This record gives sequence, C-alpha cells and structure tokens, in this order.
Amino acid sequence: MREPRANPHFVGHEAAVGSLLHAATSGRLHHGWLISGQPGIGKATLAFRFARWLLAGAQTPDLSLAETDGVFRRVAAGTHPDLFTVERRINEKTEKLQSEIVIATVQQASAFMRLTPAEGGWRVVVIDGAEDMNANAANALLKLLEEPPARAILLLLSAAPGRLLPTIRSRCRALPLAPLTDTQTTALLADYAPDLDSAAREKLAALAEGSIGNALQLAQEGGVVLAGLVDEVLDAPVSPVRAQNIADSIARQVEGVDKFEVFFALLRTGLAARTRAAARAGTPPAALAGRVADWQEFGKLSREVVGLNLDKRAAVIVALSQLHRS
Repeated sequence: MREPRANPHFVGHEAAVGSLLHAATSGRLHHGWLISGQPGIGKATLAFRFARWLLAGAQTPDLSLAETDGVFRRVAAGTHPDLFTVERRINEKTEKLQSEIVIATVQQASAFMRLTPAEGGWRVVVIDGAEDMNANAANALLKLLEEPPARAILLLLSAAPGRLLPTIRSRCRALPLAPLTDTQTTALLADYAPDLDSAAREKLAALAEGSIGNALQLAQEGGVVLAGLVDEVLDAPVSPVRAQNIADSIARQVEGVDKFEVFFALLRTGLAARTRAAARAGTPPAALAGRVADWQEFGKLSREVVGLNLDKRAAVIVALSQLHRS
C-alpha cells in the first residue's frame, strides 16, 4: 500500500467528498477542516487527495488527479512548494520519533501559510495526528485558526478529536468519516493486495471493522489464520493438548510478526460480536455476564503480558481455559 500522499485509490466517503467539492466550487472554502474517524479508514488519503486537487485547480467531481500529473508527482514526492505536512518528527538529538507534535513544527506551518503561494493558487497544510499536539503546539495552532491567512487551508486529521481543544474544534468545519462497509474494504483489498484470494479478502474485511488499514495489517500478520483459531476456540471448548498447540503457535514469532496481540484483539472482537448477537436474540443479560467479564479480563491480560514481558504461551492457555467454563 502506498503512503497517503502517493495513493491514487479511494473508495467510499461520498458525503465528505461532496462537502469538500461543494465548498471549493462555491467559492466558500473554509480555512480549517477537521477530518476525523477511526484509524485506517482513509483520513490522510482523503486529505492529500483534496490537496492535490486543489493545488492543481482540477475540476473532477471525485477529487481525483491522474498519477501522471505533475502536481500528483510532486505531492507524492513531498516536493510541492505549496504543501506542508505537520506530524510527529524525528528528534535530531535522540534520533527517535517524538512522542508529540511540538510548537516548533506548528510555527513552521504558520510561517509557511503566511507566504504567497508559489504557484499562484492555494497553500495547504495537513496536520496528521492532530491529537498528538502538545499544549504549546495546540495554542499556536489556535492562533493560526483565529487569524487565518488568505488563500491558505488547514486540514486537521484526528482519530481522537475529543482530545483537541474545544476552541480548535469550533473553528474548523467538521468532516467525520464513517467506517467503510465490508464491500468497500474488499474492493480496496483487491487494489492493495491482489495476491489474496476472494475468500481471504472477504474474511479480512469482516474482521477489519470498517478500516482498510486494519485489514492490511491483519493480512500481513496472518489475520485470516488467527481468525480461524479464534472461531475454533469460541465455537467449543478445546482439549488441553489442543490448547497447548494453539498457544505454541501464537507465542512463536514468524518473520518478526508478533501474533499474540493480534490473536487477543481478534479474540475480544469475536467475543464481543457473539455477545451482541446473543443479546439481540433475547439472551438474558445475566447469562451474558461471563462473556463480558472475559472480554474485560482478556484485555487486561494482554496489556499486562505485553507491558511486563510475561509468558505469552501461558497467557494463551489461561485465556482458553476461561472460555466455556460453567
């Protein structure tokens, strides 16, 4: 899968596309937009898609731009003079990724936005992971939103918009993105992972909960096979020998992939889905209390094992022994 700035594929989110298109073509393009939604559903892909379209002065109703277009190529390469990206960066002293977006980066964006557009059109700033801004960075951004330069637009991307200052949210046009449908996720998987067969794509789409990013990560981490194990252990109790075999398989890393966290995430997702289905079918809440307790306990167990570097094999056996207990 290509990085969002170089990604020509986009499926779904028609209402969001329509809102951006109408605002741009009506001459009333707001200076700040907050594009929100769960991780992996296309927030950054939409932002860079719109940025390319705006910088190129394009007219396509789906905000598309040909990959052969010069603007597309320069945005993809990160060399367009009228596009600036704000995100967590590598600390030059420690050579590690910063834990937050700092004020210096936002100040650079502010100075960039106040320049005259190099190509006579717009200046666009994309803030990826806006919720990662520290307090000073957020206040600097607020000042920019309060006094926006002409012909400049801010696209804030956030998976947790509630963590942003209310005053930042109030000065942006809200553009929430809904999870993709299974059909849309399957269509994107056909583009991004053509080597997967149709059955695998459909299974991954069902597991991904509306996120193409989740689907692709699961594909890389053996999600289809692990989902099969989850279905097996949720369908019926497994023997002690089988539980040990499953635990051995999950605890063993293959090509650097840690299957433990993926398995527990899928186990909790599957348990939650079956609990909801049982509740809709009329199962009394008291009869579902054990499943809810398991869901909570498995989350705690997974966090402790990862955080404290505990025995993953033993944790899997403990979890499997708790399922289907009377």
